[in-house]
Amino acid sequence: MHDHILPTILQEADSLTTAAYSRLRSDILTGILKPGEKLRISALTSRYGFGPTPVREALMLLTSRSLVDRVDQRGFTVRPVTLKEFDELLKTRCWLEEIALRESIAHANAQWHEELVLAIWRLNQQERLKDGTENPEWEQLHRDFHLGLLKGCNSRFLLQTCADMFDLNTRYRYVARGFESQGRSVGDEHQSIVDSVIAGNAEQAVEQLLSHYRTTAEPLRKNLS
Repeated sequence: MHDHILPTILQEADSLTTAAYSRLRSDILTGILKPGEKLRISALTSRYGFGPTPVREALMLLTSRSLVDRVDQRGFTVRPVTLKEFDELLKTRCWLEEIALRESIAHANAQWHEELVLAIWRLNQQERLKDGTENPEWEQLHRDFHLGLLKGCNSRFLLQTCADMFDLNTRYRYVARGFESQGRSVGDEHQSIVDSVIAGNAEQAVEQLLSHYRTTAEPLRKNLS
């Protein structure tokens, strides 16, 4: 095989794995692939149109993100959801995001403030629901906004961990859909957090962010229990 051909083949294989990972991840997070569901490679290759190798590699990546379980000799399943795991996730997420947000505010600059203002503006341009179903564009912008709050922490390891936990929480939110708190304005909560961040008030920003998460968690816990 010619030397110049090998990198191209490797790039194509990597691209297929990334595409398979993206599709599977999205379907797991949004509950299309349900908690505990068996993930047979042959069925997934037919469903998504990828070969068995990229599908298998994508499943291994999802295992490392705690979205898929792998049992020797039994294959892959979508990781179950439990109240115990959700409580642990919420507690750990609050711990780590408090650190990340405090660090981000401590190292704040004008560019970060401008990016936050733009992120919340973009989020507010999208409706959370379209035709009665979750709007994927809102979901992506919502993720961008929350991770944008933390990106100034200057730790890629902490930021990646927070991103993984955001995804795990999103899955719980979809599993418990219809049980969110009524009468709250999520947009107003987001704006209040940004206002405190820009004012440099770390105590208030942290309190608002954690309250935002706990308000979301309360009805989800009731559904899970």
